[in-house]
Amino acid sequence: MNAIGWWIPGKENPRAVDGALGEAVRNVSRPVYVVRASDGMAFAQDGSIVIGDRPDATADGCPLLAYAPPLHPAEFGDVSFKKTHRLRYAYIAGAMANGITSVEMVTEAGKAGMIGFFGAAGLDLDRIEAAIRHLQDALPDRPFGFNLIHSPQEPGHELATVELYLKHRIRCISASAFLQMTLPLVYYRLKGLHRSSEGEIVCPNRVVAKVSRIEIAKKFFSPPPEKIVSDLLNRRLITYEEAALAERIPMAEDLTAEADSGGHTDNRPALALLPTMISLKNQLSGKFKYAAPLRVGLGGGIATPESTAAAFAMGAAYVLTGSINQACVEAGMSETVRQMLAAASQADVAMAPAADMFEMGVKVQVLKRGTMFAVRAGRLYDLYRRYDSYETIPGPEKEILKRDFFPEGFSTEWQRTRAFFEQRDPSQIQKAEQNPKHKMALVFRSYLGQSSNWAITGNPSRRMDYQVWCGPAMGAFNQWVRGSFLEQPENRQTVTIAKNLLLGASVITRCNWLRHQGILPTGDSVRYTPLPLSELETYLNDSRQGPRDPGG
Repeated sequence: MNAIGWWIPGKENPRAVDGALGEAVRNVSRPVYVVRASDGMAFAQDGSIVIGDRPDATADGCPLLAYAPPLHPAEFGDVSFKKTHRLRYAYIAGAMANGITSVEMVTEAGKAGMIGFFGAAGLDLDRIEAAIRHLQDALPDRPFGFNLIHSPQEPGHELATVELYLKHRIRCISASAFLQMTLPLVYYRLKGLHRSSEGEIVCPNRVVAKVSRIEIAKKFFSPPPEKIVSDLLNRRLITYEEAALAERIPMAEDLTAEADSGGHTDNRPALALLPTMISLKNQLSGKFKYAAPLRVGLGGGIATPESTAAAFAMGAAYVLTGSINQACVEAGMSETVRQMLAAASQADVAMAPAADMFEMGVKVQVLKRGTMFAVRAGRLYDLYRRYDSYETIPGPEKEILKRDFFPEGFSTEWQRTRAFFEQRDPSQIQKAEQNPKHKMALVFRSYLGQSSNWAITGNPSRRMDYQVWCGPAMGAFNQWVRGSFLEQPENRQTVTIAKNLLLGASVITRCNWLRHQGILPTGDSVRYTPLPLSELETYLNDSRQGPRDPGG
């Protein structure tokens, strides 16, 4: 190999490459210099280098063959994203619904210099408010957020959720499953919008959108729709100043390109989706010339050091995890499901009708192994599509419904569904009484909604009906951790997993830098095995280099 420069010794002598390069690459706060020593190829982690011709023919040292600079995991991602959200790491623990992304998970992420979004979707307002109070007490000076899911069947609940967030000054939300901009979402974004004493636009409420379609991404990267702004102004929900400044800001500065993921997904491939979203971001940044930068992160498939490294290599401002967090001890999920997830492979997932957008035919990705939910939910949608009421369903099909879905009968299930909507949205009852097809849809949706709760509580009598949102990332994660301490669900902690992904991404990236220069790391140097948190910190808390935690 030809030398690319010259290495000048420091306090440490070069060491042989074989057997020790893996440890050197894991020391991510120190450089790796590969040199030609008198007894063959070696590496060093101190000293200095000169790129190009040797400056002094009499100087001590060795020809430099390759080098990898320090890459602390805190250096990944967009600097402005981390500064805006007060993060050390460009890492989001995504908002899995029904409190699966729990207050405990969000708390641990926040304390570690990351951000978690509480999974508020599917919960009633009292439960959401309790989570708000808990997190405000647990993280008074640390970042956290809440989910807001598009609710086309329950617009009143979407608005009430936003009003709750505004009341408690929740300054950051994760907006998911939106098909269009809605009045509640725009209301949240605009409330409090003003100019500072220096004339700068201040927007206190931040939206982190989660999107898989470019036409929806364009809406989030554009200013709020004028029609909705006018409607809010006419309702006196926003001021004239807030309305006037609306055209100067995007609906969201941060947008997660949601690739093949658990829950709502279009199964988009990350390698195509992320560059597409970044290209759109660049186009609209130039068009609107916002004062603050637009940013694109990646979620869906983030489950290994390689996928994490790839996301940042493609230009992701941050990464977002979802499916793998469900198997963590802090997740609002039953031990039974955690065990099921730990046994899943990449192929053990399927698409099934979504409870919140059932009538629209929208689907979610769920765990297939160990549950019949995907098949049974598909049967319900087929029946809904083919028949105008429960009464017109043929007798044999009704027998299957009674056996597998509603053991106490359709009428009893309707009474329970009716009682639910008396509290949640009484207008749905009136609509159902006038339209038997809608009544059937509400009962079918009730099964879909309860199936997630059965999984969360671990109801043993309904195990075959568990709805567990899950993408192929879960299988990739299980393959990576096989044989390590993280193979056992009881050892899976949110921050331990997150830091292993980030440190592993640093190691993978540095190995690739050396590979691109002709050095071919082998064995342990190119495999990153998960480390317990105490060992992780010896690499992450190197006092010589590496960004410190902005929150502490």
